[in-house]
Amino acid sequence: MQVNRPETLAEVTAAFARYEAALISNDVAVLDELFWQSEHTLRYGVAENLYGFAEIQAFRASRPAMGLARTVLRSVITTFGTDFATANIEFQRVGGNKTGRQSQTWVRMPEGWRVVAAHVSLM
Repeated sequence: MQVNRPETLAEVTAAFARYEAALISNDVAVLDELFWQSEHTLRYGVAENLYGFAEIQAFRASRPAMGLARTVLRSVITTFGTDFATANIEFQRVGGNKTGRQSQTWVRMPEGWRVVAAHVSLM
């Protein structure tokens, strides 16, 4: 198994950049697209634990669309083989002073790269 195969790393980096742009602009359709639409998907947030795509989708639909801008302080994307990757960032909300952390597990599905697990927390 090759770690950080250049072609795979480029694909996941592009998918993650698309996710980040959608998150900041609150493009819920793209955010929903990039999460695996399964009951097995999970997202642990700062104040919520979401189990299954339906809960994640409902959270996104009801979340306020203000104050989403953030600066990525550090990013580490690692691919394992051609179908599995992790993406981890440290971030700070614009105007904020707390450091946040986000971890995502990405898997190549027939429809493309999808987040199958995510965790967001503040230090």
